[in-house]
Amino acid sequence: MPPKKKRPAVHAVTVLALLAGSAYLTVELRKDEQDKAPKVQAVTDTPDLTNGTGQADGKQKWERLRNPDRSVLRTEDGKVLASFTDGARTATLSGPSRTFAEPTNTKSKVVTDNWVRLMPEIWRKGAEKEKWFKDWFKEFAGSEEDDIFAMAFQYVEGAPVKKDDEGISYAGDASFGPLNPNGSEGNDLREEQSDFFDYLGIPYTFRDGTTIQPEAKRARAMDCSGFIRTIFGYRARYPLMASDLAGDGLPRTANGMARGKVGTAVIPLKGVAAADRPKTIDVVQPGDLVFFKLDARTKQRLDHVGIFLGHDAEGHKIFISSREEVNGPTIGDKGGTSRLDGNGYYASALRSAKRL
Repeated sequence: MPPKKKRPAVHAVTVLALLAGSAYLTVELRKDEQDKAPKVQAVTDTPDLTNGTGQADGKQKWERLRNPDRSVLRTEDGKVLASFTDGARTATLSGPSRTFAEPTNTKSKVVTDNWVRLMPEIWRKGAEKEKWFKDWFKEFAGSEEDDIFAMAFQYVEGAPVKKDDEGISYAGDASFGPLNPNGSEGNDLREEQSDFFDYLGIPYTFRDGTTIQPEAKRARAMDCSGFIRTIFGYRARYPLMASDLAGDGLPRTANGMARGKVGTAVIPLKGVAAADRPKTIDVVQPGDLVFFKLDARTKQRLDHVGIFLGHDAEGHKIFISSREEVNGPTIGDKGGTSRLDGNGYYASALRSAKRL
């Protein structure tokens, strides 16, 4: 598994020096950055919320909101510092603004000050008073350690290979899957069923004792649900099921994730027909899983899943997913624009959303 990185301290003097010379601090994903490789930029106009103490500067207040039920931490003037949803482990924390881009496949850029992280326990009303949360918040409020978004972009085209202490390549440019020998234009050009252990090339034993061997032809590949399981499961440590039926945790397929018991539905699934498209999507929050019905051959099953990132520079709601048309994770437009708003291919196929 990937080594845990130590977080460098951010000192006020350093920040002021950087601000004097430039409005932006660019964090490169590799030293020999190529023009086509993804970048993450962090502006320096957002201070460390904790001042190194684990407690947000100034007065704060908690409030309870509904639909879905959640707890929100705000500053005295109302700025949201963090959001925690009942029944979910995913938390959204405010931090330095970043720009996520994938120049090889799209001109779209997502600028966000949201940092999405996985808590060690499921959130419930009043959890802000519990020790596990205080310890976790002290460690991650203001942290710039890799979050869900940073991890996701470590698999888009051009992303550099990262290896753990055992020499296993746990990150780097991923494909969707091997070419389908029976495929044709518009009909499964690439095979599905590539999971995180296929990408890693190692056997994996799940919590129920099931051990699955990787397939050599699927090395460095992950399909849409395999991508989600790589980010939330293998990287962020959300429990994983061996299939949609075996064990407890995050199921294997998009359909299993949408219909399973994990997480909190923020857009409940009503059905898979065109008439079941959500009337509004304003409730989606960065980090939510979004589910689609794309292929009539899958009948009542949902067949695609992605991660909602937020708004791009033009105000569109953008998600990232692994798809065969681009042959891997992307926010690009090949095979359909990666937007939840409007009436494009994916927007029209959206059926539900869930917060893990």
